[in-house]
Amino acid sequence: MDLLGLLSTYGYVALFIGTFLEGETILIIAGFVAATTKSLSLPLCILVAFLGSFAGDQTAFYIGRYNKKFLETKLKRWECRIEKVHKLLERHQTLVLISFRFFYGFRNITPFAVGTTNITPLRFFCLNGIGAAIWAIAFGTGGYFLGDVLEHFLQEAKWWVAGGLLGVIVLIWGIKTLRNRLQKQKC
Repeated sequence: MDLLGLLSTYGYVALFIGTFLEGETILIIAGFVAATTKSLSLPLCILVAFLGSFAGDQTAFYIGRYNKKFLETKLKRWECRIEKVHKLLERHQTLVLISFRFFYGFRNITPFAVGTTNITPLRFFCLNGIGAAIWAIAFGTGGYFLGDVLEHFLQEAKWWVAGGLLGVIVLIWGIKTLRNRLQKQKC
């Protein structure tokens, strides 16, 4: 079942679980669904995405804080990225804690890495909340407006133009994904 099917079947529960684990794609699709089918509400999508992302990152923070054994088993694979996160935190702590969700490759590892530092749980809680709110609003609204624009475009354009545009988008996404995977392997 694809993400659209999950959202159609399970709605906000699927959105919460998806954003708890990672979330950009499912949130953009939820915003798109809110714009085009009206079966989901954009404000509720943003709220659920905020709660899912916030809860997921809080969980990861406490795993990093209190279960070092978990990180030791993952350390070989994550060592380079954890070191990069620690260096970034030394220079730009507040900015990193608010914005890490927006950086592919660091989004999932950062809360674990922060848990291993001396950053207090209250500080992480507050900055994580601010970052989760900004992220949920940005990606939810972006998906909504993408859906709205695409719906109007498809009503007026020929299908072959829409297909070509979709092909270009998929090609760009594929190239970026491949490039990011190759960069991860270097680390």
